[in-house]
Amino acid sequence: MLPTHDTSARQHTGGPTPVPGRGGNRNPQVRRPELSNVEVEIASLLDRSTQELRLAWRKLHRTEPPLGISRDLLIRSLAYDLQQRAHGGPNFRLRRRLQTLAAASEKSALSFDPGVALKTGTTLVRQWRGHTHAILVREDGFEYEGERYRSLTVIAERITGAHWSGPRFFDVTKRARSSVLAEARA
Repeated sequence: MLPTHDTSARQHTGGPTPVPGRGGNRNPQVRRPELSNVEVEIASLLDRSTQELRLAWRKLHRTEPPLGISRDLLIRSLAYDLQQRAHGGPNFRLRRRLQTLAAASEKSALSFDPGVALKTGTTLVRQWRGHTHAILVREDGFEYEGERYRSLTVIAERITGAHWSGPRFFDVTKRARSSVLAEARA
């Protein structure tokens, strides 16, 4: 039997899978039509020297890159910055949550409980003394009776006239969520 020279007949023996459009010829002028400008810019980072990457960092951040940063981390950071510039950064709610987590971490709050994350567009419904109250979860807080609020606790106080934990009043605590899941399985 004659040896087969067709590459499709060879078995893959490990290592990274070849990515279309990458390889020996990384000419930025020859680009695939389905790649966006950001993807082309990110792919071109791989062809730049470490010195060119450091220069790109300086232009973007107006400061020197951190001492000892690896070439790989420099490329990843620049790619993230390019994506953020093209597609926008994290939304307000995510930034607020990250700040809360970072603050708790700085205080070494090992018992910190980030709580339940509610998705934007969710409607919370609560019966209170014969009235139904509906709250819309928004990206920047909550909406109740046409007004915006930053916390559920303020809404719970408005409804009841007394201080309540908003998440507990609307039954969105982790404990309540796990009991609902347990009931659904039964």
